[in-house]
Amino acid sequence: MFPAASRRIAVLRFLSSLLLLALLLAAGLAASAQDGPFRTRGNPAIPPLSEGSWRFIVSGDSRNCGDIVMPAIAANSVQFYPSFYWHLGDLRAIYKIDEDIAFAAANDGNFLSCSLYLPRAWPDFIDHQIAAFGNLPFYVGIGNHEVMTPKDKFQFRRQFAAWLDQKSLHDQRVRDEASQSPAASDKKTKKKTDELSEPPLPQTYYHWIQKGVDFIYLDNSSDCFPVSQLAWLDGVLQRATTDNEVKSLVVGMHESLPDSVANSHSMGDSSVIGARDSGTKAYEKLLAFHTQTTKPVYVLSSHSHFYLENIFDTPELKKKGDPLPGWIVGTGGAERYALPVQPSETAKQDVYGYLVGTVAADGTIQFVFQEIREQDLPATVRRDYPQTLVRWCFAHNSKNTDPGAGEITPHCAPPPSSEPQKCEP
Repeated sequence: MFPAASRRIAVLRFLSSLLLLALLLAAGLAASAQDGPFRTRGNPAIPPLSEGSWRFIVSGDSRNCGDIVMPAIAANSVQFYPSFYWHLGDLRAIYKIDEDIAFAAANDGNFLSCSLYLPRAWPDFIDHQIAAFGNLPFYVGIGNHEVMTPKDKFQFRRQFAAWLDQKSLHDQRVRDEASQSPAASDKKTKKKTDELSEPPLPQTYYHWIQKGVDFIYLDNSSDCFPVSQLAWLDGVLQRATTDNEVKSLVVGMHESLPDSVANSHSMGDSSVIGARDSGTKAYEKLLAFHTQTTKPVYVLSSHSHFYLENIFDTPELKKKGDPLPGWIVGTGGAERYALPVQPSETAKQDVYGYLVGTVAADGTIQFVFQEIREQDLPATVRRDYPQTLVRWCFAHNSKNTDPGAGEITPHCAPPPSSEPQKCEP
């Protein structure tokens, strides 16, 4: 048989198999939607989609093995028809070379030095993690690794401007500015007109309203919420208070707010002067909003590399009122940590995965964690990365299971400064 004809037959067979697989998957999903909650192997049941309900997915911390895990999250989550994916920060390690990038380079016969890694780190995240989600809207958050030397917030804003200023966020900023006083709007317009330089880069904190839910990302990448950001949050909460279309809030950030169950790795134990106070103020603002309006407020974070829910159910926060519902989902591929509590059905260590939020028509949200296992990896990952890396990511890559293993890739960041740090003004 001629090679060209052979290739055509192979392509036709592949397309036929792909079509059959798609039909089988669609039939299975339809049956699951009709029969009740959808459950995947070893995971809790996801609430079925009722009239007016919809879903989104979220996780954070995809350094180290994110190029392995994030494509699996993208492929695995298709079954839930999410409206978007939300990343809660720490895209790449920066202080050292991520193991997935290093192994991929070595697999091609190359050695990756820090001088080659640093300019490649964020484009690698775009090419291997954001791209894995295809056309699904992708919201990117900033974490503390995004501001590690030699990276900084300005570089992050420039690199990810297209995502920080995507249509939903851009349009929301325009609406927010239009709702301000005419004098303030005129002042901003005059300032922009007078400026001869390029337009300002979008901020690292943002919000957008989608189907009755106000999604808010707060930037505590430097351990703090600057006064200007807290003032911005006041404006967002004030508008959400009077907007009858807003039924609930979902507030995402990288580090957890103070006095959570995981306080030992959060804004609560930061050495940065003013960090704890600014985090406490943010929590109190969110709690006051909920108390005043009775609208649900859900708080999501990562930074700690495990899965934990009800994180604000602590004696310290109970003194302020009923604790806000909160989650930590730092399970996008980063080196995993031991839990501050005993592992259980609702608290998981040494896992990768993502949180599925099912939004009801009234704005209330049910969250269920979906674990990603080695067998969930798509064929493209198995093709592009050596099995030794895949095995290492799932069997190791953990301070809990390998507490004294040490680093296996070179460090790139200079020693940290001994000068006491303060919150930005």
